[in-house]
Amino acid sequence: MASSIPPQSTAASSTEVLQALAELRLEIAHLGDRLTALESRAAAPREVAAEISDELLGAIVAATSAYLGVRPRIRQIGLVGGGSWAQQGRVSIHASHNIAPHHDD
Repeated sequence: MASSIPPQSTAASSTEVLQALAELRLEIAHLGDRLTALESRAAAPREVAAEISDELLGAIVAATSAYLGVRPRIRQIGLVGGGSWAQQGRVSIHASHNIAPHHDD
């Protein structure tokens, strides 16, 4: 069976391979720099608003009023960091699914 790749000179293909390799190394270095920047940004502590705005408080009151059917007396509102809390919720949901193996007869 004959090869469908056209014949090329060895010198030309070696030069192209070296050039492509150099370009790939530059791209990998660039991606490494971007990854380092993203990791440092993700590791930096996030600033949390010191107080809740009047608009947000009004939205919370409206939502709880609609849900409960009466206007609630809100005593305290606090912002909760969502990282581990959200992950634990996802773990709980995934754990609640009973997946039985499917057997073909």
